[in-house]
Amino acid sequence: MWLVYSEVSYFFDSNLVFKFVPDTDMDEKLRINIDITIAMPCSNIGADILDSTSQSVFGFGELQEEDTWWELTQEQQDAFDAVKYLNSYLREEYHSIWQLLWKKGHGSVRATVPQRKTKPNRRADACRLHGVLILNKVAGNFHITLGKSLPLPHGHIHLNMLFDDVAQNFSHRIHRLSFGSPANGIIYPLEGDEKITTEENMLYQYFIEVVPTDVDTTFESIKTFQYAVKELERSISHHKGSHGVPGLFFKYDMAALKIKVYQERENLLQFMLRLFSIIGGIYVIVGFINTLVLTIR
Repeated sequence: MWLVYSEVSYFFDSNLVFKFVPDTDMDEKLRINIDITIAMPCSNIGADILDSTSQSVFGFGELQEEDTWWELTQEQQDAFDAVKYLNSYLREEYHSIWQLLWKKGHGSVRATVPQRKTKPNRRADACRLHGVLILNKVAGNFHITLGKSLPLPHGHIHLNMLFDDVAQNFSHRIHRLSFGSPANGIIYPLEGDEKITTEENMLYQYFIEVVPTDVDTTFESIKTFQYAVKELERSISHHKGSHGVPGLFFKYDMAALKIKVYQERENLLQFMLRLFSIIGGIYVIVGFINTLVLTIR
C-alpha cells in the first residue's frame, strides 16, 4: 500500500512551471476589488479613476461609501491585525514557501471587517470605500482626494477648493486591493497595509504593475492577475517646493507579458502502467509468499 500511495502522491505532487508569454488579449477587462477605510467623512472625499482611454469614470462602476469610525473595536482590531501579520509573513517568507502556497491552495489571508455591535456616541469620522470596478485593460490612476468630482468631456475635476478650511487626514487602512478573481498561491501585497499620519497634507502614491496570470493547477484553473507595488509618501508644502495634491493615488500599468502557471505531470498512461505494475508485483509477491507458507506447512 505504501508503494501505491507514494506513486499516486508523486503523480499529483508534480513540478510547478512558470512560463512567460506575450499578452495578446487586449479586449479582456480588468476587475479591481477595493475595500479601503480613510480617516475622513465620506462627505469630504471622492474616489475616481482616470485611464489612458479617457473613458468616463462613471462607466467603470461605483464604489459603495459607508460612514464609519476610524477607531476600531477590539474585535475589528484583532481581525485586522491578524490579516496584517499573516500577509506580512507570507510576503517576507514567500521565497521559502511558494511551492506550498501554489500546490496546497493557500494565498493571501482575507477577512471581512466585523460589524460593530455598538456604535460610538459621536459623528462618524471615517469613510469605508468598497466594491468592484470593471476597468479597461490599460494604464490608469485610481485616486481618493478631497472633494467630490464633476465629470468633464475629457476627464473630471474635484471640488476640493470647497474644503480649504477642512482638516485633511489621509490615514488609511487597505482591507482589500486585488485585480481579477481571487486565486490560490497569489499574494496581494497591499492587503493589510495601514498608514497613519498626524500631518494634514500627505500624498500617498502606489505604483502598481499588474501582471496577467493564467493558473492551471490541481486546485483550480483560472485567469486572474497579480501585481507588484512600489510606495512613495511625502508631505505637500508648496512654499517648500513639495508640490502635488494630497490624497491616495494608485497608479497601475499593465505588463506586456503574462505568466502561465501550470503543473507539469507525466503522461497519464505512463502513470497507470507504473501503478498497475506495482499492484501486479504486489499480487505476485503475496501469491508467492502464500504458496511458500502453505508448502512449509
